[in-house]
Amino acid sequence: MTPDLMEEGARRLQRAAHPVATGATASGGREAGFSHIATPGEVDVTHGRILYLEEVSVSFDGFKAINKLSLDIAPGELRCIIGPNGAGKTTMMDIITGKTRPDSGTVFFGSTIDLLRHTEPQIAQLGIGRKFQKPTVFEQLTVFENLELALKTDKRVRPSMAFRLDSAQRDRLAEVLQTIHLAGSERRLAGNLSHGQKQWLEIGMLLMQDPKLLLLDEPVAGMTDEETARTAELFLTLKGRHSLMVVEHDMGFIKTISEIVTVLCDGAVLAQGTLDEVQADERVIEVYLGR
Repeated sequence: MTPDLMEEGARRLQRAAHPVATGATASGGREAGFSHIATPGEVDVTHGRILYLEEVSVSFDGFKAINKLSLDIAPGELRCIIGPNGAGKTTMMDIITGKTRPDSGTVFFGSTIDLLRHTEPQIAQLGIGRKFQKPTVFEQLTVFENLELALKTDKRVRPSMAFRLDSAQRDRLAEVLQTIHLAGSERRLAGNLSHGQKQWLEIGMLLMQDPKLLLLDEPVAGMTDEETARTAELFLTLKGRHSLMVVEHDMGFIKTISEIVTVLCDGAVLAQGTLDEVQADERVIEVYLGR
């Protein structure tokens, strides 16, 4: 990897993952009595939930994108989110990751971390990783170099330039390569991968950050049938080790991976249950599935 590419990669990853000064309170944050500014690794799940949203609302120019939304996710759960376009799925993820501040409501990571008191970089550092629909990898770097850059290390430019992998980090890289179906492709340029392989690589970059919760937005859009099937295998492998929230329209994919499905409509939960249960719900048929 050239010094220029290393420096640019370090800058980009620093912006995405390096926390701002500890103790800063995000604007719009809530002064909940038992919340605090948390440090990485602190997630209290003794109450059996890793994510809580309660009565969350947000409006844009008078349009209520999220309307008193309440849901929660258990540690290690793979939750599927479906719903029509405009239902609030992306806005919900924006709120969880600190990109959008709600007008009202509470959002907690575990029992004690009030996400509304943290900035977007802090939330990433706390252990919430997000993957957008379009893969964003460093196409001019190899698969190995992309994963190496994503390691949880000091992302300031000077330490990044002097960084050398140790044996534990190499073992971690090898493990992630195997998990994301790219073992043997580590020396390929990321730009030469297929669309599905780029998606897996970006998931691998998130895994290098050791996230506790992964938010995945339409991860199989544009994939071949074979890539979709292998992505389902990947997600089922991750379930239990990580909590996953998957927003997707591909109902065949949802059927393969889902246990609990939440249906959003008009910024609120319309229905929730197994896929068979929500597919049989007349309200879901009317607004989303059709007859």
